[in-house]
Amino acid sequence: MSVPDYMQCAEDHQTLLVVVQPVGIVSEENFFRVYRRICAVSQLSLRDSQRALFIRYRHHYPPENNEWGDFQTHRKVVGLVTVTDCCSAKDWPQTFEKFHAQKEMYGSTLYDSRLFVFGLQGEVAEQPRPDVAFYPSYDDCDSLEKRIEDFIESLFIVLESKRLDRATDKSGDKIPLLCVPFEKKDFVGLDTDSRHYKKRCQGRMRKHVGDLCLQAGMLQDSLVHYHMAVELLRSVNDFLWLGAALEGLCSASVIYHYPGGTGGKAGARRLQGSSLPVEAANRHRPGAQEVLIDPGALTTNGINPDTSAEIGRAKNCLSPEDIIDKYKEAISYYSKYKNAGVIELEACVKAVRVLAIQKRSMEASEFLQNAVYINLRQLSEEEKIQRYSILSELYELIGFHRKSAFFKRVAAMQCVAPSIAEPGWRACYKLLLETLPGYSLSLDPKDFNKEKKDVTQSLENYTSKCPGTMELITLPDGLVLPPVPFTKLPIVKCVKLLSLPASLRPQKMKSLLDQSVPVKSPFIYSPIIAHSRGEEKTKKIDFQWVQGDVCEVQLMVYNPMPFELRVENMGLLTSGVEFEALPAALSLPAESGLYPVTLVGVPQTTGTITVNGYRTTVFGVFSDCLLENLPGIKTSGSSVEVTPALPRLQISTSLPRSAHSLQPSSGDEVSTNVSVQLYNGETQQLIVTLENIGMEPLETLEVTSRVLPTKEKVFGDFLSWKLEETLAQFPLQPGKVATLAISIKAKLDFSCQENLLQDLSDDGISVSGLPLSSPFRQVVRPRMDNRSAPGPEGSKAGDPSHLKTLEAILNFKYSGGPGNTEGYYRNLSLGLHVEVEPSVFFTRVSTLPATSTRQCHLLLDVFNSTEHELTVSARRNEELILHAGECQRMAIQVDKFNFENIPESPGEKGHFANPRQLEEERQEARGLEINSKLDIRWRIPSLKRSGEASVEGLLNQLVLEHLQLAPLQWDVLVDGQLCDCETAAACPVGDPVRLEVRLTNRSPRSVGPFALTVVPYQDHQNGVRNYDLQDTVSFVGSSTFHLGTVRPSEQSACLGALLFLYTGDFFLHIRFQEDSRSKELPPSWFCLPSVHVRALEVQA
Repeated sequence: MSVPDYMQCAEDHQTLLVVVQPVGIVSEENFFRVYRRICAVSQLSLRDSQRALFIRYRHHYPPENNEWGDFQTHRKVVGLVTVTDCCSAKDWPQTFEKFHAQKEMYGSTLYDSRLFVFGLQGEVAEQPRPDVAFYPSYDDCDSLEKRIEDFIESLFIVLESKRLDRATDKSGDKIPLLCVPFEKKDFVGLDTDSRHYKKRCQGRMRKHVGDLCLQAGMLQDSLVHYHMAVELLRSVNDFLWLGAALEGLCSASVIYHYPGGTGGKAGARRLQGSSLPVEAANRHRPGAQEVLIDPGALTTNGINPDTSAEIGRAKNCLSPEDIIDKYKEAISYYSKYKNAGVIELEACVKAVRVLAIQKRSMEASEFLQNAVYINLRQLSEEEKIQRYSILSELYELIGFHRKSAFFKRVAAMQCVAPSIAEPGWRACYKLLLETLPGYSLSLDPKDFNKEKKDVTQSLENYTSKCPGTMELITLPDGLVLPPVPFTKLPIVKCVKLLSLPASLRPQKMKSLLDQSVPVKSPFIYSPIIAHSRGEEKTKKIDFQWVQGDVCEVQLMVYNPMPFELRVENMGLLTSGVEFEALPAALSLPAESGLYPVTLVGVPQTTGTITVNGYRTTVFGVFSDCLLENLPGIKTSGSSVEVTPALPRLQISTSLPRSAHSLQPSSGDEVSTNVSVQLYNGETQQLIVTLENIGMEPLETLEVTSRVLPTKEKVFGDFLSWKLEETLAQFPLQPGKVATLAISIKAKLDFSCQENLLQDLSDDGISVSGLPLSSPFRQVVRPRMDNRSAPGPEGSKAGDPSHLKTLEAILNFKYSGGPGNTEGYYRNLSLGLHVEVEPSVFFTRVSTLPATSTRQCHLLLDVFNSTEHELTVSARRNEELILHAGECQRMAIQVDKFNFENIPESPGEKGHFANPRQLEEERQEARGLEINSKLDIRWRIPSLKRSGEASVEGLLNQLVLEHLQLAPLQWDVLVDGQLCDCETAAACPVGDPVRLEVRLTNRSPRSVGPFALTVVPYQDHQNGVRNYDLQDTVSFVGSSTFHLGTVRPSEQSACLGALLFLYTGDFFLHIRFQEDSRSKELPPSWFCLPSVHVRALEVQA
């Protein structure tokens, strides 16, 4: 069964179900004209009998409900009356076929059927037919009611024969097992010869016979059969049919006790037109027990005031109290079967109608509440509206007007549900108007209460004499009056427990043992977990409070009164943890609307604290308002864990507070923001003062930093500190102060991104002829045509005056006291906003060779981008003075670098590093090494500010190659004296001079063999060199030196000798003989030092 009948009542069990339907095309108006006349014949006194037959008509009945006819016979369609229009004889055969097709729908249960044909006259209409009646028109059918009475008598004959057939004891025949539709598959293969099976068959048949007796007007016989069926079915635990037997017993008893019916007007109409005397109407067939009811003993509502005497005369009939108990028992049996939801729902409705007559409203509400939660199939929108409307009528019937208005409002909203294609706004409006009385609302302004102020003043006068407390009042007669809290003065709509501020929230230290293994599930989402049936008001919240710290609970309240409402001593009601509530006082404006109120308190112990409600004092009345008693209140939970006490850290800095509030992407809240403006390369100390303002000692402290993402390249450590000196002052007792020095170094890119300056070498000036002991200087002014005037929106990113911004967050993770023992800590964040102003720019970097192969000159074009005079200096160099906007070139003599000795970064050792990234890291490491050796610094004397100027990120690959030592290291020794500088090697004239060329291979590959030729010459310092020295210099042996193959990290040398015949300054040019092996190597690998030899006279 899937379609419930909400209009059913207990007396419907004694009715026969007849379906009236049209055949073919019949206008709705004509059909219901006939239907109303047929429904008027709902009761028939049988001839030659003292019994009456009751008929229940339906113009629509689901065939699936008909399948439950054996379970309860009043659900079985036993009669079919069809109405059709037929104007010509040729249409008659087709009409008659449709009639037979209609009969087949209920053919298995029909006792008899009739076809009423309107409009057909002639030969066909004159043929007598037992199941067909012909009428000329809908206006000319006077005998319609008489034919219905004949039809009902024919139904009674079939009913009586079935009753007698089923009631007769045929011991030789097996009793068939009656089943409901969903039971048939469960009884396949059962032992039909077992005693348990036979009792089940007997019990169900007894119940079935009881239904037939009740329909046949034999009330007392039905009671006897129901009692026997209950005993048989209870013995075999056949709960579904046991519930049906109990419900049948209740229905028969209700018919006995309440002849007027329980269905309201419909039940009262059943007695109209009955010509049977009262005594005759309550007598049954001869031989049956007679039940006599004194008409004078009935009250106006049909209830016998003294039922004990009548019950004594009718032992099988239930008392009014027992009727309800049996209904409860039957419904409990129905609830065991999910397919019997409709039966259970209808039984609840029948019990409610009985209780309404008995004026037992509270018990009736329990049945209705059960009916609300009975789960049926997926209902259509129309069925939902019908269900809520019937629930509203039933609640109205038992006097629950507000509950009735609630369900009527739900029905109204269902009329305009989004899923309905054509919303019924008119029906919705009509239903909503009907809800107003239930909510005690009126649209008449005269009905509004204008004396609320007077009532409250009177209440204040009373409470000034006798305070209104929350204590019980015991009256002299022993009656105890409970306290009534003012839960609507003010009205609380929402309760929300607030988390502590981000800087005070306790956090649990993570460890491997604490990491819980997530529950594995194949489902991405589980509604069982997300929508648990636990009360939201008592669930635990996912944040913690701390012992000894002030905690907050926010209430959204509003004042419904038309005047200002003063609330005093408003505080929290808690349990689970010792809690000190700090009361508050507030004044709410008249009809204020939602107003936030924050109540505070301090938990004194640890554990789980539950906020149960709040207390107020309004008009002198003390009220303890519990959340569980507040209807419609919204809360995200009322229980929270209280962790052990922790210290509280307050920080202050030597820098001013910043107007820039950092908003990190991770969601961390920054409690304090400070800012500073630095020149690029400048370093400043940030002094952080740490003060313990809590009640627990500060025992541990960890400081970390995180630079927020920026497009700027930061070189070196932006923030650095030494925590050891600060930790030496720990544990920091309450009220004590410690300091921490943090170094802020703003070192960004010093390169100029735009071509704002002219190239200093454009004028053709060479550096090679100047002394290298002092830097070469040349002044140039910026190109004014390339520099745009500063606009109101600020400079572009490429402008040297453009300010850069660096932001970082310092996290102070600290703990102490009992919280530290339990593994809790707090995290305090300090936001740092640094504006970096340009100091100097390097507009060009190049190199020049030096006289030594192990040195070179680094040329830097330095531009002063500040508005002040600035000095730039490097290691072992003089200071270079730059005026505002001035650019000069400085040359720094540096030793070449052996980059192979620079340690690899961790990224270079990884197997999966990006080659491009590895090359960038190597270049950064080389730049850092070069920058540390140069030690270029700037200083602004007028501001007494200084910093460093870094060449990191400026040096391209070509410059790095010029600064790098060649993999092949060539050393030339004259008489054992290393020649690689301006100093000449002295040797005597006429004595052989030993010449040694030494090669050290620092490359990863083997090199050689090589052939070197030594060519002596004299330099006249005027651009002329003399190579014709055959008569001046002589070689002892060959002038060509040979070096064999040299492996990596090995050394090789070749020896020779020269003889100087005259005094003078001589130079030796050592060149390589070209061959295939030397061509494979880069020319930079063959940089031999120049050799200067001074031949002197031998001193006597």
